[in-house]
Amino acid sequence: MDEAWLVRLAQRGDLDAFEALVRRHRQQVYRVALRVLGDPIEAEDAAQDAFVQAWRALPRFRGDAAFGTWMYRVVTNGCLNRLRDRRRTDPLPDVLRAAGTDTADSAIARVQIADVKRAVANLTPEQRAAWVLRELEGLTYEQIADALDLSLSAVKARIHRARQEILHELRGWA
Repeated sequence: MDEAWLVRLAQRGDLDAFEALVRRHRQQVYRVALRVLGDPIEAEDAAQDAFVQAWRALPRFRGDAAFGTWMYRVVTNGCLNRLRDRRRTDPLPDVLRAAGTDTADSAIARVQIADVKRAVANLTPEQRAAWVLRELEGLTYEQIADALDLSLSAVKARIHRARQEILHELRGWA
């Protein structure tokens, strides 16, 4: 079914249409929450909260951006609020897999993954959200700007600063 049509039906109170939208976007919403928050249980809660918030705000959704982009905004803002509330971030879950089958290669890869997770966890919540959406979700700068309600230059600056911070944290690798 056409997503715009589902959105219009859901805006009129059609729960089946909204359920179809949830099914289409639940994986991406959960994945973003997990990558930003770093905890599967908290990510599940954040994803559910995002859909509850989306349902409540759906009558005000104007369709200026795609529904999926809007959901990125909803879940990212919710995750940023959670990060601000806890004032400390935990490392990201494993988003990379050990490359080699050799035990030494696997051990090195695990150490490197831990280093990257720690570096990303040390980013500000705003930098972390922009970096996750770009590097892990593959969104364009324009999509990130829509999702985070920022200017294109602000998105580029946050991602640049995030990359610089990560490189600084990983300077011992070279």
